Amino acid sequence: MRILVVGGTGTIGKAVRNEFSSRHEILSASRKGSEITVDITSIESIKRMYETVGNIDAVISTTGVTHFGSLLDMTPEDNEISIQSKLKGQINLVLLGLQHVKDHGSFTLTTGIIMDDPIRGGASAAMASGAIRAFVESAAIEMPRGIRINNVSPNVLVESIEKYGPYFPGFEPVSASRVTTAYRKSVEGAQTGQTYRVY
Repeated sequence: MRILVVGGTGTIGKAVRNEFSSRHEILSASRKGSEITVDITSIESIKRMYETVGNIDAVISTTGVTHFGSLLDMTPEDNEISIQSKLKGQINLVLLGLQHVKDHGSFTLTTGIIMDDPIRGGASAAMASGAIRAFVESAAIEMPRGIRINNVSPNVLVESIEKYGPYFPGFEPVSASRVTTAYRKSVEGAQTGQTYRVY
């Protein structure tokens, strides 16, 4: 398969590329450091990315910026960060990518544990992930040409615990390599409308 990994330079994105590269042709897109440049907050940038890659079998999104911080201090502008990137950015990858994904292809988006297991400072991120999950479940029944759509919801990563650990007291982190098995299930499997939790 010809697979586009959006966010391919991030921690999960790199692990996903490593997992799939021995079996599939991998194209990597990100803000910087990839052969294809994309800003998922920009509709025009997403359109240019798809025009560059042409037809593909699968899109994996491991990207999306969110706001972390106290609800009492959060402003509408802070929350907009999560909406524009994690939420609208990933949905636009689907809306604008439908004509580029081949029959019986797939989209795999990324959510996260805190939509199910809340933490302090995570309201904005949880909101975006919960909305993505709802979009995936609903969009699955309308996807054309046998195209599937799922989302992967990982726990905090072992590789990121030093940075994000204070937000996740008592959580048992998972490795990025373990998380990649969920992306493989989504892309190489047959299910649609699913949330694959890696907790």
